[in-house]
Amino acid sequence: MNSIRILVADDQPVVRSGLRMILEGHQDLALVAEAGDGRAAVRLAQEHAPDVVLMDIRMPGLDGIAATRALAESGSDSRVLVLTTYDPDEYVYEALAAGASGFLLKTDSPQRLLEGIRAVYAGESLFTPTVTRRLVERYVETPPPRDPREAVPLLTQREIDVLLAVAEGLSNAEIAGRLYIGEGTVKTHVARILAKHRLRDRVQAVVLAYETGLVRPRGEPPG
Repeated sequence: MNSIRILVADDQPVVRSGLRMILEGHQDLALVAEAGDGRAAVRLAQEHAPDVVLMDIRMPGLDGIAATRALAESGSDSRVLVLTTYDPDEYVYEALAAGASGFLLKTDSPQRLLEGIRAVYAGESLFTPTVTRRLVERYVETPPPRDPREAVPLLTQREIDVLLAVAEGLSNAEIAGRLYIGEGTVKTHVARILAKHRLRDRVQAVVLAYETGLVRPRGEPPG
């Protein structure tokens, strides 16, 4: 079984040390490099081709958002999981728009971090609940569609149901349980959503749900 190759980018040595200790306890995870700033993160990612980059946002020289954007523009296959102290605001959307595949907080549990790494590696997304809420609130002024099908006319009702669940940050297994369908069926629906809208991954699907007004803040239903 191949290990998930990971690069850690954080300007605080104590944080890098803590992450190293967490990762070393799991055989399916391999730390291949560490960077103390954004420029080093980009260079080391190009040298080592990690599967996942754990990226801090505020770093000297080049911040994590700019480094993430640089990796995406270079054609790197590495998936970026933003791991930061800063929950709110513009950071969430900017990180995703730059090409990040997920966003977790340093206050999240080690188990949540491990789930995030594995989910991002598998092409899924995993957001801390407060991050999901912030991202939704960014689009509070987006006029909600009168009918969800007006926002995403290419999707079937079942695909819309799956998209809404993805936007909540649910895993395939959790979506399957909620909708009483098989996990394989969920994967098929997600693949069709991505194909119909020419999306790169689940993160872009999440942004689609917010931008079209399908998801409303504080549980408001569309329309």
